[in-house]
Order: sequence, then C-alpha cells, then structure tokens
Amino acid sequence: MKKASLILSIIFIILTFVGAGYVLYNGGNINAGYAIIPMVFALVCIAFYRNRK
Repeated sequence: MKKASLILSIIFIILTFVGAGYVLYNGGNINAGYAIIPMVFALVCIAFYRNRK
C-alpha cells in the first residue's frame, strides 16, 4: 500500500505539471482546475505515504 501511494503521488505530480502547461499554453483562458485538482490528489497521496512510513 505504501508503494502504491508513492507511485500515485508521482503520477499526480506529473499530471499537475501537464495541467499547468496546458493552462499556460492557452494563455490562462481555461480553468486552472486542470492543474489544481491533480495537485490536491498528489498531496493526499504524499500524506498517506508519510503516515504509513
């Protein structure tokens, strides 16, 4: 379970950077949620990983 939360956090961090790039590519005219929502899930996974450690 600990390894799965680490892998999920890495995936969500990558999705955060992809979402931020998408927002910047479109000049900020789209919703910033494309970057924020994956970051929230990444923070949850990292917190879960640290609690299990």
